[in-house]
Amino acid sequence: MTDLRIPRDRDADYSAAAIKARQELVRSRTDSTLEHVGSYSLDPAALPGNIENFLGVAQVPIGLAGPLLVNGEHAQGEFLVPLATTEGTLVASYSRGMKLCREAGGITTTVLDDKMQRAPVFSFDSAREARTFAAWLDENFEPIAAAAQTTTTSGKLVEIQKFSVSKLLYTRFNYTTGDAAGQNMTGKATFAACAWIKQNYPGELHFLLEGQFATDKKTSVVNMLHTRGKRVVAEITLPAALVEEQMHVSTDKLYAARMRGQLGAIMSVTNNNGNHSANGITAIFIATGQDVANVAESSALYGFSELLPNGDFYASVTLPSLIIATYGGGTGLATQRECLEIMDCYGSGKVRKLAEIIAATVLAGELSLGSAVVAEEWVQAHDDLGRNRP
Repeated sequence: MTDLRIPRDRDADYSAAAIKARQELVRSRTDSTLEHVGSYSLDPAALPGNIENFLGVAQVPIGLAGPLLVNGEHAQGEFLVPLATTEGTLVASYSRGMKLCREAGGITTTVLDDKMQRAPVFSFDSAREARTFAAWLDENFEPIAAAAQTTTTSGKLVEIQKFSVSKLLYTRFNYTTGDAAGQNMTGKATFAACAWIKQNYPGELHFLLEGQFATDKKTSVVNMLHTRGKRVVAEITLPAALVEEQMHVSTDKLYAARMRGQLGAIMSVTNNNGNHSANGITAIFIATGQDVANVAESSALYGFSELLPNGDFYASVTLPSLIIATYGGGTGLATQRECLEIMDCYGSGKVRKLAEIIAATVLAGELSLGSAVVAEEWVQAHDDLGRNRP
């Protein structure tokens, strides 16, 4: 039995003394001096609810991409976009795509849907009982929604989707969540709703609060089709001459490569048919205090392109499950809040603006990398900018 134990102080676990005790444990047991991990400017008193056993910080370099010109319903004008990454060429590539799109008049963005869910599964003795219960849910939606509403001021239950299989009924309780990402909010609200259902349903039933049908932090077709988080589109039409001038590739070759990539995506059964949506999304998530594990869902992408009769190139991306927040979670921590403020996206009423900026950033990155591959500049760019060793 080891005597190794992480020091904790039940009453003051974010105090200087508690933090120092954990740092000293690491120094005494390992070769790490924590010279950089142990240096930070944030106030540990702000961390309860964000992390346990606080030791220090991981400093991730932040680069500035842009300006990004967005013609959105919520994001309008030019934006500087902070990207936290250790991958060389990433910021340069996104900035190159942003320049192309800016000179083409900017990227148009549209938020199509907004849903967050918890997905209880209800169990019965027969398929007929499950079918009867499904009808009962429809008949009693209003009091169920009212029960959910008792737990939150910003979330609202808007729909209960139902999927029957065997003697089970899988459901998706869909909510709007304001400026929060809402996973915890929907869990608490759905638990209250299920408690009301259990108390008021005239038959016998059993439920699990999550039947793995919300696919939290996992890629899934159901979320791509039905939305989880924000469903947002970014689109642009690029003049052929501008693409040739800026990206050193013709639009017909760009489109031909797009079609080959479509087939490759189908063959490999990916969660998107784009190039690297996870790159830009992850970098923005780290910079702005999003739950980075949500990249598993948020990186899903539907790419669509057209070669127009005059040779111009239409390109769009649809992000069907972009899970983000501008309030709560990690967004209020020191550096994360500053990065949101760079884009004027911190606080209430800003989440759809952030969604449009992220979608536009992703489109710019798709165009830049796609063009670099066709123009055979991709490898050279990484050699020039992405190596920090001889």
